[in-house]
Amino acid sequence: MSFFQEQAVTSSDKTFFRLREEIVEGEIAAGSKLSEVELSTKYEVSRAVVREAINRLEACNIVERKANVGARVVTLTAEGLLELYQIREALEGMAARLAAQNMPEAEIEKLATLLDDQFELVKQGQSYYQEAGDLDFHYRIIVGSQNQQLITMLSNGIYHLARMYRVQLGMTGPRVTTAYDEHKHIVRAIANRDGELAEILMRRHIQYSKNNIAVKLSKM
Repeated sequence: MSFFQEQAVTSSDKTFFRLREEIVEGEIAAGSKLSEVELSTKYEVSRAVVREAINRLEACNIVERKANVGARVVTLTAEGLLELYQIREALEGMAARLAAQNMPEAEIEKLATLLDDQFELVKQGQSYYQEAGDLDFHYRIIVGSQNQQLITMLSNGIYHLARMYRVQLGMTGPRVTTAYDEHKHIVRAIANRDGELAEILMRRHIQYSKNNIAVKLSKM
């Protein structure tokens, strides 16, 4: 079961989901120290619950522990961006190729509809925010690959770290409209069952996104 199908059954789950969202969205800044005492007060839960949530976030690659420092939100760096996007380019390129082979027609139509629904926001050229899960273009294609090993590697391994870079640095500015157009071309290639073109377009799209984020990082 992916994290998008998880149910917040326990207080630990609720704390984990809330803390994860606040980190990804930048409400808790990259590089910030995570205090169990402060978070337990903020979320009105025990320190044990907070500790478990932090451990789960470490497994998501968005929190790290350092000797004599404790738990911190990962820092967004040029080096980290390069390594992450090299992985994304290869694996999401593969996902796009497989989606062209395996994605059901109905799911492709839903993906095209999703982009149509987002057009009003994008045409203003200010923001291209996509919520995690089914409202995320990239996630839909990952699932569309129908390769469970690939889905697990991408959605459970690096998805939230990638979203940190995308949400905090990549979804605003002039890049918005070009990214949207690139999404449209990728969907068209998938709809045409052209796996080779879908992979090329996805890899190129991720390269462009990396370059855009790298420029913003260099100005911080």
